Amino acid sequence: MPRRYTCEGENVSPPLAVNGVPTRTTSLALLLQDPDAPRGTFTHWMAWDIDPHTTHLTAGEHPTGAAEGRNGFGGTGYGGPCPPRGDHPHRYVLTVYAGDGRPDLAPTATPDDLLRALSGHTLATGTLTGRYGR
Repeated sequence: MPRRYTCEGENVSPPLAVNGVPTRTTSLALLLQDPDAPRGTFTHWMAWDIDPHTTHLTAGEHPTGAAEGRNGFGGTGYGGPCPPRGDHPHRYVLTVYAGDGRPDLAPTATPDDLLRALSGHTLATGTLTGRYGR
């Protein structure tokens, strides 16, 4: 993952292109997590109720009109990769979900809350994995 998108760079979300969204999709959701974090999976970005016609997000762009949940740093929205110094490079897994419903979640929702809301309503997913170490 380029340094620009990390805690050592500009800490802005990376650009994202979305295609192949099923026609019945009513909203998109995304989840960016580090499964290699020392204390278990760490959430860097969580958003839902994204317009299903969204085809791309530029670097640093937050999905217009979407809800963003809390990240593992305690803030809302994107928090860039920031693995412990000297640790092996971590994987950062970004999954986009195409759903046939709009999750009704509080801003304090957890990734488990989002995944429960998407259960049985996910039409398609796409996943990108990046690596970063410092």
